Amino acid sequence: MPIGSSPKSVEVSIRVQEGVINEIQPFLRGPKQGALDAEGRTIAPGFIDVHIQGAGGADVLDGSESALKKMSRTCARFGVTGFLATTVFKRGSDNRHLEVAARNVGRDLGGATLLGIHLEGPFISPEKRGMITMDCITDPSLSVLEEIERLTDGTLSIMTIAPELPGSLEVIGKLVKEGTIASFGHSNATYEETLQGFEAGITHVTHLFNAMPSLHHRAPGPLLAIFRAEEPSVQIIPDGVHLDPRILKFIFDLLDKKRCITITDGMQGMGLPDGTYVYNGMQYESRKGTARYLDGTLIGTTRGMIQMVLLLMEYADCSLEVAIQTVAENPARLLRTDHRKGSIAIGKDADFVILDHDYSVWATVVGGRVVYRKS
Repeated sequence: MPIGSSPKSVEVSIRVQEGVINEIQPFLRGPKQGALDAEGRTIAPGFIDVHIQGAGGADVLDGSESALKKMSRTCARFGVTGFLATTVFKRGSDNRHLEVAARNVGRDLGGATLLGIHLEGPFISPEKRGMITMDCITDPSLSVLEEIERLTDGTLSIMTIAPELPGSLEVIGKLVKEGTIASFGHSNATYEETLQGFEAGITHVTHLFNAMPSLHHRAPGPLLAIFRAEEPSVQIIPDGVHLDPRILKFIFDLLDKKRCITITDGMQGMGLPDGTYVYNGMQYESRKGTARYLDGTLIGTTRGMIQMVLLLMEYADCSLEVAIQTVAENPARLLRTDHRKGSIAIGKDADFVILDHDYSVWATVVGGRVVYRKS
């Protein structure tokens, strides 16, 4: 099977032992016992989605292992081998969904592996809350963070936070100390406040351009700070709705490709027909891959990751190789798992997606085991 999409692609055989790649060699024709013959299709590193609320009719907020299994299996249909359960925290309410997610990190869910939790809030700007309801927002405090850390039990990978709020910088410092990625997002910060957030330890940006002030020539806001900075990686939603195709091209023209991480911002309706669904008690409409509350508020997508990869290629005018970098190598580096995931190499986890000749997902392999195969 060829690796990659460049003219230098070569046909190889990959040997897996105990879920890890232990040999890559030139392809030799002929039957092999226990082998999966991709018949000349393209193999790529498994995709990693660091921002997905739900899929396959299930949501992290359902607070059940069965919901996470539905998400896991639906993710695998679209080439995802690892994902972060993205959700919210409700102070003073039942947050068992966080405990359930934490217990299932790394477990066999039948499809993509749950790698950790991405919490949007609760320390975010009410003015830029987007889909997040007011009961999921609270003032930054170390005591609330400690409650969240107790519930997530070492599995909190990313927290989206607004650095301009009183107390946020102290929280960011604590997140960094605990090994959690502090991500700028759902913020009304100024240019200066954004830089303060970077100095405090923010190294990532949640859905760039969305839920933050626009660039203005008299008030440059966070966007100029983000584009002028060298380090923060940024999430992009390349559906042509959250980001105009011309903005996507603009992002790719200005930023180092290593900084770009494609996400689905996926909702419960992913993998299901258009219709009405529910997020956190509120109805939303899924239409042509876009999710909106009934009042028109844009809240996410219902597109699978392979669809995002193909749209990114179209809108940003980039190669398949670069598009896959944004869903494999880059998120693996963000999550500090690039020693195990994000590329195809000896000693790394056998997490692959095999693409058919039309770039649809033909098979998804997690830990050397086929978890999805096109019928």
